Amino acid sequence: MGNSTIKSKIIYTRQIEQELSNWIKKYSQRKIFLATEETVNKLWISKFDSFLELNGIKKVVIPAGENNKKIESVAKIWDYMSANGGDRKSLLINIGGGMLTDLAGFAATTFKRGIDFLNIPTTLLSQVDASVGGKTGINFSGFKNEIGTFMEPVAVIINTDFLSTIDKENFISGFAEMIKHGLIYSPKHLSDLKKFDIENIDYDLLQEIISDSVNVKSYFVSNDPTEQNIRKALNFGHTIGHAFESFAMQQKRPIQHGYAVAFGMIAELYLSVKKCNFPNNELENLTSWLLELYGKFKISSKDFDTLFELMTHDKKNESGRINFTLLSEIGKIEINQNCDKHLIYESLKYFVNL
Repeated sequence: MGNSTIKSKIIYTRQIEQELSNWIKKYSQRKIFLATEETVNKLWISKFDSFLELNGIKKVVIPAGENNKKIESVAKIWDYMSANGGDRKSLLINIGGGMLTDLAGFAATTFKRGIDFLNIPTTLLSQVDASVGGKTGINFSGFKNEIGTFMEPVAVIINTDFLSTIDKENFISGFAEMIKHGLIYSPKHLSDLKKFDIENIDYDLLQEIISDSVNVKSYFVSNDPTEQNIRKALNFGHTIGHAFESFAMQQKRPIQHGYAVAFGMIAELYLSVKKCNFPNNELENLTSWLLELYGKFKISSKDFDTLFELMTHDKKNESGRINFTLLSEIGKIEINQNCDKHLIYESLKYFVNL
């Protein structure tokens, strides 16, 4: 599917150490670093301690949580690499969820004007989404991913074993991005997801489905690396979803990214019906499935102004217009759909009244 340069870097394996050994050979010993976050460090990295020691890999640990996705955490990684002889030929291995791979990826792309980095995502969300597509970034001044770069990791290693320690809420948060990939590209992927048993996870089957999902993302990224046209498909559900996510944060009742995207997809499927003749019966089927998985986020019509204001801040807008990627049918995208305020409020009303 699409461009092989992106594809070749994604490695599916349950033998992490063996795979890392192959990569490490390309870099001289003293220049390899590992960045991770507290939770992952406790659960997983201790298992690799002897491997790290043996290979002279130096480890820096960032506090967990979205509120640590900030410049201070990046500076901690820069400081650590500077103090420990990091140079332009260094490699930074990032092991963690999307917050960590985004942040440490940003640290790598800016340290000495950019060093190689390798991502090992440990959550479903980061395996299907954050680790692919070469976006790095941090939150800044109250806005999500406000500062960042486009840069591909040298490789992404995907191992579903990591997912055995994430809770159900985190799992279905990542599942939302997979649903999005099905909606924008592949009715087959969507039906595989509908059939997937979330209560009794088959990790081998999951590895295959993740691979299908990543292929969808790689297709859009490799055909449009800097988001000039069709890569915008990947923003489906995100324009309204990001607004929900920021709003929830402001109100001190944060929601997982995938939940926000699921709610955003419901509202944007409604827009798709109104704007692109997406079939109404599909809207109803999908809405009830998404509600079953993600429940409801409580908002009322008095929140619409705030949500709309947040949407106007989205990086993907041009000259004050709010641009959406919508669907005319499952697997068929319509980019650059400009929706007026009235229609956006109507879609929020649809969501409130579910």
